Amino acid sequence: MAELATIARPYAEALFRVALPAKLSAWADILSEMAQVAAVPDFQVMAHDPRVPRQLVTDTFLAALKVSVDAEVKDVVGMLAENGRLALLPEIEHQFRELKNAHESTADAEIVSAFPMDSAQVSELVAALEKKFGRKLKPTVVVDASLIGGVRVTVGDEVLDHSVSARLQRMHTALVA
Repeated sequence: MAELATIARPYAEALFRVALPAKLSAWADILSEMAQVAAVPDFQVMAHDPRVPRQLVTDTFLAALKVSVDAEVKDVVGMLAENGRLALLPEIEHQFRELKNAHESTADAEIVSAFPMDSAQVSELVAALEKKFGRKLKPTVVVDASLIGGVRVTVGDEVLDHSVSARLQRMHTALVA
């Protein structure tokens, strides 16, 4: 079976072309909501049940969305439901977001901190990271006490781990080797 990313790519690229340039943000929000609905386990069971008519799957999916639904959204959902591809929505949303970020010269940054950070600390860290990566970053901050101290930043496929737990792990590896 083909990898989900490979199957999702043409859908994400087609939606990106449809959204350019005026509707990028709107489609990003819609796809985010659609991905959340598609990830609900009960919905996945219903969508994969061959006894459930595709129209019922489509109608149920559209009713579960909290965002406004226009004809384009209905067409996309109907086409994905008809082809049994609603489960791809989280991957389609991920790839669409990457295309949008590349178009806007931005990137998503996940900042994991051992302690809560105030907005001034986040702004200072993001400013330093933007210089390092050479593009505008959209930060998401998560608190994880298991880091003990410091931060771990993920931008795309790059990870900067300046946490105490990572330093301890490196020291342990050096001592054992």
